[in-house]
Amino acid sequence: MRILVVEDDHALAEVVAEGLRDQGMAVDLAHDGLAAAAKLDLTTHDVVVLDRDLPGLHGDTLCQMITKQADRPMVLMLTAASAPGDRVSGLTLGADDYLAKPFHFPELILRIHALARRKPHARPRTLHAAGIELDPVRRTAVRDGRQLDLSVKEFAVLEALLRTSPGFLSTETLLEQVWDENADPFTNTATVTVGRLRRKLGEPPVIETTPGIGYRIA
Repeated sequence: MRILVVEDDHALAEVVAEGLRDQGMAVDLAHDGLAAAAKLDLTTHDVVVLDRDLPGLHGDTLCQMITKQADRPMVLMLTAASAPGDRVSGLTLGADDYLAKPFHFPELILRIHALARRKPHARPRTLHAAGIELDPVRRTAVRDGRQLDLSVKEFAVLEALLRTSPGFLSTETLLEQVWDENADPFTNTATVTVGRLRRKLGEPPVIETTPGIGYRIA
């Protein structure tokens, strides 16, 4: 799952981003509305966590721009404007959910997962393929009834492969979805993580690699 956090408070933005990354999400950051609009033009995101009072381009204006897109991300307004009227006005602008600051981080996680499931053309919550069953919300993965003990990145890679199955997922796309915009395209991080995941999935092998094309669940 790829998230864009738009927050002009740099310290808060970093805390939110790191917390979401700890949950296996790929997170991009923007500290003003104009930077956020540019990132949205370049990259597909599942959910935008959006502050309202932004420099450059106000969060309300950015929200309206997002809602006009054909294949748009879901919008969660995360703002200090917490009065009932603020919530109503935010939702009227097209936001899909509204959470006031200060907030409880586990609630933010649950709301992001809920929005991702509501996104048009979103896959079912539980993913199945090749005897594997993965639940992104409960953070559980089993193969043929055997619980898998996966790291955060291994879990995120398996989720990305299952969401693409039976199609191939290129290394570049995998880096974008799991490691976000700061990933080094020349690193072997994805290859190493896929290798560890293969070993944990056990026999018979289910991750197929085709040079020049990518990976898929066979």
